[in-house]
Amino acid sequence: MSDMHTSSDRDLVEDVLVLIVEDEPALRALAGDVAEAAGLHFVSAYDAKQAMTLLESRSDIAAVFTDLQLRGSMDGLALAELVRQRWPQIDLLVTSGTVTPQCHQLPPGSRYFSMPYDVEKVVEALQSIAGRARRHRPNGA
Repeated sequence: MSDMHTSSDRDLVEDVLVLIVEDEPALRALAGDVAEAAGLHFVSAYDAKQAMTLLESRSDIAAVFTDLQLRGSMDGLALAELVRQRWPQIDLLVTSGTVTPQCHQLPPGSRYFSMPYDVEKVVEALQSIAGRARRHRPNGA
């Protein structure tokens, strides 16, 4: 059974989807709460491999919010770089409580939030992403 979680439809007005990648269940749940506070739907993955499966099977992911320190063969920085290369239209938000990357280490256009992150700032970033995603949809779909 997969540990993948998806948001419910309760009180979510946006149809913009965020992929949360976090190996710690409590932090994954917190990130989901933050996405929902921003009014967004989300799916989550516990490692980069599961995230790649979701990215390859879905075309509706507007943003990836990943921890830099992930278990498995690929860390969050490598995942973010791969997302930037393969899906340049997807916004990237990265976070870590143990590593503070230099700006040149992050993929272009990504945003970094140190843990514990300011929930309001992450909500604002996600709402900004949602606004851009809605404006760029063909025929207001």
